[in-house]
Amino acid sequence: MAEAPYLTVEEVARQLGVNPETVRRWIRSGELNALSLGGPAGYRIPKSELDRFIRERMSKPGNTSGDE
Repeated sequence: MAEAPYLTVEEVARQLGVNPETVRRWIRSGELNALSLGGPAGYRIPKSELDRFIRERMSKPGNTSGDE
């Protein structure tokens, strides 16, 4: 089965081991790009964007938690 090109906030939070509100905060601050579907549908995060976000976080010196 192919990997989904878009992830929900909850899926991203689960993958990164953080609270969904942390993911929403990253989206609101512009650190993590997402599509806003509005209303209860919320956001969708492209898998490629999550990969970029993780790479950038891993390359920052002294950043070990990812949940600042």
